[in-house]
Amino acid sequence: MSVHTDVKRLTIPQLQAMKGEQKIVSLTSYTAPFARILDEVCDFILIGDSTAMVGYDMPDTLSITVDMMANHAKAVVNATQRSAVVVDMPFGSFQESPEAAFRHAAKMLQISGADSVKLEGGVVLADTTRFLVDRGIPVLAHVGLMPQYFNTMGGFKAQGLSDEAAERIYEDALAQEAAGAWGIVIEGTAEPLARRITDAVKIPTIGIGASPDCDGQVLVAEDIFNLTHGRIPKFAQQFSDVAAAIREGATAYADSVRDGSFPTLNHCFGVKK
Repeated sequence: MSVHTDVKRLTIPQLQAMKGEQKIVSLTSYTAPFARILDEVCDFILIGDSTAMVGYDMPDTLSITVDMMANHAKAVVNATQRSAVVVDMPFGSFQESPEAAFRHAAKMLQISGADSVKLEGGVVLADTTRFLVDRGIPVLAHVGLMPQYFNTMGGFKAQGLSDEAAERIYEDALAQEAAGAWGIVIEGTAEPLARRITDAVKIPTIGIGASPDCDGQVLVAEDIFNLTHGRIPKFAQQFSDVAAAIREGATAYADSVRDGSFPTLNHCFGVKK
């Protein structure tokens, strides 16, 4: 006999049902301490392949691997109870074929316990999205500015600024919806295009440098907490200065060690009072 337990974590269908009812809130995380805090406020936490740049100081997102992403996602899952957890499929793990994508996505979810994968690509990757969804793997699509296309796009540049480019991205979004994606991240696109996609599709759109009219928003947490050395993208905003708090605490600790006020005997073992 199976044992039924109360499920606290938001599900993918629950996120889908928020379209038109409530804005969806998401931030990135790749460590347990961050995730534990974000779990209190986010509807889903994204382990983005931005982990490569933010967590490892790599120049782009292309070098991070499935195993690295899966282990970061596992840390986030272990530290959270409420937020759904979505993990990026890294470059090279899904583009070859639907079958290869399934093997890597299944491994990702098995290791991490995440609720969904996210993959970059539009019309070209629609068959892959359908292949995964038909086999029980929820997919959050990603169109517009796609960091894994860094080399072919010529860098991190806003997309959809011409009529031709906008139409291509629009068709990408429609193709991913038709393929069964539960939502679409729209990154770095012209605002009217993101609004048009949001109005056209029945699934949630998650904006990042897109439009206030998107059904939700996602940002890299380090960007809004001033943990990226002052390099805040145009589409982000600093909401708190965590760097200053860490610097203050680290300085106080260093001063205490150097002046001999820390540690005291109260911090030691085997000391008789």
